[in-house]
Amino acid sequence: MTQWGIKSDARRRLVLVSGRAHPELAQDVADELGIELLPTDIRTFAGSEIYTRFEESVRGADIFVMQSHTRPINEWLMEQLIMVDAAKRASAKRITVVAPYYPYARQDKKGRGREPISARLVADMFKVAGADRIMSVDLHAAQIQGFFDGPVDHLFAMPVLLTHFKKSLDPATLTVVSPDMGRVKVADAWSDKLGVPLAIIHKRRDPKVHNDVTVHEIVGDVAGRVCLLVDDLIDTGRTIVKAAEALKENGATGVVVASTHAVFSDPAIEILQSEFIDQVVVTDTLPVPADKRWERLTVLSIAPLLARAIHEVFDDGSVTSMFDGAA
Repeated sequence: MTQWGIKSDARRRLVLVSGRAHPELAQDVADELGIELLPTDIRTFAGSEIYTRFEESVRGADIFVMQSHTRPINEWLMEQLIMVDAAKRASAKRITVVAPYYPYARQDKKGRGREPISARLVADMFKVAGADRIMSVDLHAAQIQGFFDGPVDHLFAMPVLLTHFKKSLDPATLTVVSPDMGRVKVADAWSDKLGVPLAIIHKRRDPKVHNDVTVHEIVGDVAGRVCLLVDDLIDTGRTIVKAAEALKENGATGVVVASTHAVFSDPAIEILQSEFIDQVVVTDTLPVPADKRWERLTVLSIAPLLARAIHEVFDDGSVTSMFDGAA
């Protein structure tokens, strides 16, 4: 019996297997569960084809196939699909895809004609490969849950981040800020949990400049307050920095950024070290190597959250109850 009370026997066995994108996180999850990662032989041949083989039997097992979808995202997605197929062909009883950061999540709808809905395609591929269930953290769009023909466990990093900020920020001078209208619901939940005011930044994207935005106005009082900007991911960092600049120009005394997924596409690291941002706090759903860390960056472990969710699924418990209305 492990610290989570997991019992494995010949009839019911939990197996955790990891791809090569973020093995450190998978090991942390295994440690939290008190189990060993399944030994796996994964190779990339000279012709770029990926090969995988589990070195122990998974017949009848409840297997969780974990992969973090960082760069090169297409390689890691294909690797996870191949691992799922291998588990299916090895007679695993149930296969759960654990994708802390869901690949292609921002391509969740058609904005114009002749565009794909790639997030749906990814869900279809997982299903065809043999997945029975998907587990992910802070989906960019909640509708992605409906793309997969099976259970989807949508986890929230908010409890992990809230624990940190309740210790480090003073609610008497704090305001939660949504960086755009699309994040208002999430920011409002943060505001309720912390018991602090909410502000919203109204912006629009400049269609002539890729990945650039123009900030228009701030709805809410931020003067003389520390502003906590909350978002699901940071890519290039331009949106966040422009929001932070607008807050400082409107009298904010400090700007702290909270985000679940540290995508950190170039030149994010340089941009995020802006004078307008006092601190950035993310989780390790994606790997954050040493060359992408700086003094004002804090990386929190998502492993305890993932481990608890895996335990609940394996034990036929309730994942929803973990969040107490965090959605």
